[in-house]
Amino acid sequence: MQLSTRNQLTGTISDLDVGAVMAVVKIRLDGGDQVITSSVTRDAALDLDLKVGQPATVFIKSTEVTIGVE
Repeated sequence: MQLSTRNQLTGTISDLDVGAVMAVVKIRLDGGDQVITSSVTRDAALDLDLKVGQPATVFIKSTEVTIGVE
């Protein structure tokens, strides 16, 4: 598979919470303790057959990243 998305991070699914409509997927990145959290539709999570412990790649394509602190 070839994608135009250049920001690709590999890791392992560390937590998966599938709700009635959405699923929250946490992926622990390879080589450290950083975790990326993604919200996907329940249907997408089921179609991909996501499971804790499964290797996964995070694809990030965004024109804006926002950070807020107080």
